Amino acid sequence: MCDMYDQKVRDSQPGRGTKVVPVEEAVGMILPHDITEIIPGKFKGCAFKKGHVVQEQDIEHLKRIGKEHLYILEISDDEIHENDAAMAMARALAGPGVELEGETAEGKVNLIAGIDGLLKVKHQELTEFNMLGEVMCATLHNNNVVKKGQVLAGTRAIPLLVKKSVVDKAVRIAESAGAILTIKSLRKPNAGIVITGNEVYHGKIRDAFEPVITAKIKKFGGEITGIHFAPDSAEFIEDRIRVLIRAGADLIITTGGMSVDPDDVTRFAVRNLGVDELYYGSPVLPGAMFLVAYLQDTQIRTQKSNNTCIPILGIPACGMYASITVFDLILPRVLAGERPGRREIAELGHGGLCLKCDTCRYPVCPFGK
Repeated sequence: MCDMYDQKVRDSQPGRGTKVVPVEEAVGMILPHDITEIIPGKFKGCAFKKGHVVQEQDIEHLKRIGKEHLYILEISDDEIHENDAAMAMARALAGPGVELEGETAEGKVNLIAGIDGLLKVKHQELTEFNMLGEVMCATLHNNNVVKKGQVLAGTRAIPLLVKKSVVDKAVRIAESAGAILTIKSLRKPNAGIVITGNEVYHGKIRDAFEPVITAKIKKFGGEITGIHFAPDSAEFIEDRIRVLIRAGADLIITTGGMSVDPDDVTRFAVRNLGVDELYYGSPVLPGAMFLVAYLQDTQIRTQKSNNTCIPILGIPACGMYASITVFDLILPRVLAGERPGRREIAELGHGGLCLKCDTCRYPVCPFGK
């Protein structure tokens, strides 16, 4: 049996902010901390909560869990208790879509997802926050797709008593960043798919792309506006994309035709649509020949729609046989309303090597991190 609080006091400066009171003399005093009780193999939990007024009947219980003395905090004007510090920091760290989980316990607060969506972490500001030393925040990786209720981060004060100036600095860093953690909601796409290649179009081989892409769109609650097959003709592919956009597609996915062979013309078809931006190639394996482009739908539709920018994602052949590719890294960001460009794609190179595990555990792995 032990008290985790005692360990924290022993690890702090001797006598800093505390005085020792024999347990028999503590009746009527208020506990400034939780007292943990551990019964090996049976129980671990809080025996007495912070703020509890010690009663005569508590004395034997306290002795039974090894308490001969109690520490009574004496907090100076320039200090703050760990629980109050953690709560102040958690509120500053949490942005839209992020909530606090329950009450502070032993100087720690968890931050959880209030909605399904894409987690955004401002990692430079997070590093600045953690440079302060007496406070900390640990998070999931940036751009993780998360579910409502999922733990995103934990923040705490490290010593029992923290200088108010340190906590104030931590809060200012988080607030100046406009919150360090936010969640962007993901729209449900209406996807149009163009599967290219003479061999598929003429029925020489069976297509393997359609079930893969459809499953990934359905995972985000999306719908398939239409699926078209096209030969290795830039004009034909371009026409099929236009047909899908006119039918209501707000996301276009093309498959195949991304290599350097003369017959691989998909990227030329996309370019001929009059796209605003086109990025061919990514530093991710699998997915080096990936394509991202953005098209204003007024280029094709006669009336302006709610979603004026239509992303076009071109998946190379690896999308047929690799369960996770660069497509899985880019798609959630596009659905979150982001517009990844050359820099954002280039940044994927750090962590962009798939280990090709026998059993894929993505996203619980280094890929895309």
